Amino acid sequence: MACPFLKVLLVGVSFLGCLYPLVDFSFSGETREQKPNFVIILADDMGWGDLGANWAETKDTANLDKMAAEGMRFVDFHAAASTCSPSRAALLTGRLGLRNGVPHNFAVTSVGGLPLNETTLAEVLQRAGYVTGLIGKWHLGHHGSYHPNFRGFDYYFGIPYSHDMGCTDTPGYNHPPCPACPRGGRPSRNPEKDCHSDVALPLYENLSIVEQPVNLSGLTQKYAEKATQFIQRASASGRPFLLYVGLAHMHVPLSRTLPSAEPGGRRPYSAALREMDSLVGQIKDKVDLTAKNNTFLWFTGDNGPWAQKCELAGSVGPFTGSWQTRQGGSPAKQTTWEGGHRVPALAYWPSRVPVNVTSTALLSVLDIFPTVVALAGASLPQGRHFDGLDASEVLFGRAQAGHRVLFHPNSGAAGEDGALQTVRVERYKAFFITELKIVIYGRMSFM
Repeated sequence: MACPFLKVLLVGVSFLGCLYPLVDFSFSGETREQKPNFVIILADDMGWGDLGANWAETKDTANLDKMAAEGMRFVDFHAAASTCSPSRAALLTGRLGLRNGVPHNFAVTSVGGLPLNETTLAEVLQRAGYVTGLIGKWHLGHHGSYHPNFRGFDYYFGIPYSHDMGCTDTPGYNHPPCPACPRGGRPSRNPEKDCHSDVALPLYENLSIVEQPVNLSGLTQKYAEKATQFIQRASASGRPFLLYVGLAHMHVPLSRTLPSAEPGGRRPYSAALREMDSLVGQIKDKVDLTAKNNTFLWFTGDNGPWAQKCELAGSVGPFTGSWQTRQGGSPAKQTTWEGGHRVPALAYWPSRVPVNVTSTALLSVLDIFPTVVALAGASLPQGRHFDGLDASEVLFGRAQAGHRVLFHPNSGAAGEDGALQTVRVERYKAFFITELKIVIYGRMSFM
């Protein structure tokens, strides 16, 4: 009966807003070889071409470009799905949506989440003695036992789903534009405008709502403060830590406060990209100050840009999907074309990951789970098939190859959600297009 009692106790404490100070950062037990720390930063709707190190036309990612020069850049790295929830579920389980039960996005009204019989990366590391934190977007269930605090995270600060899935008092740039939350006798918004519910967007600290509606213009700074505080406290404790940061950038709405800060004004997307880059830079700087040589920082994205948002969407770089766009479709988010799932990816770990290396290994967000578990000296959950692989040999420059075969599940643009109708086999990619079973093969190029 001890475990259920502990859960109830934690719920009660967190409603008082006191759970963070009670996170156990203290070290106990035998002295052993120091385990590495992990910081995983996941951008939202960021295009492959939004990273300056990938695409010369981009000039807004100075901190990320510096990280690429100081570490390893992956040019053939892929999200495990082309939309939010399935991609995040795959990162935290190392399994595709058909296995982990998350083939589609969760809504504000969803009562479920990532199935409770799935073991998250945070749970594995928590059992291995790590202190674990999540800052930012969760989007894997926000009711009851689906909440991050019950999925392995000691500390949580963020929004439970995408920040366009509720109204705010400071609506940002979006297509179509959405008004502020209705107040008093003001009418509700027109659902035909494609705006999400009139429920004000909540900001959580553990199980307590600390702000509603969220002030989007101040969210980036809050995330930076909470992330750096977590790194500082965990580093000072002597315990190894896992920090997972789910950025709001580059998902719409983009903050309206950004362009005015630039001389002469900048287009909203470019300004938001710079803000995101600055946030990542602050997190990396804190890592360098507190635990530089023993912290592995992995930056990547959940899927490609949301093309339907026009100038508020990012760049797919060279992966424009010429065949697909000629048919009137999109090559980006929600599709299994390269722009939908090929994402920026960087690895940084001084003295361990080689400096200024570009890797063409075929890798995936799926690989984060088994790689981190292996580096932590922990064990994979038993009785499970994992779709990711341990990429340690690639990270440390001892191997060049990743996956030989990698599946790309349907993610909303066509076909059944989660169905495997696209596959990479080495340098080739095959699509199952219609019920006539037409298959198109394309030779892949590498940057």
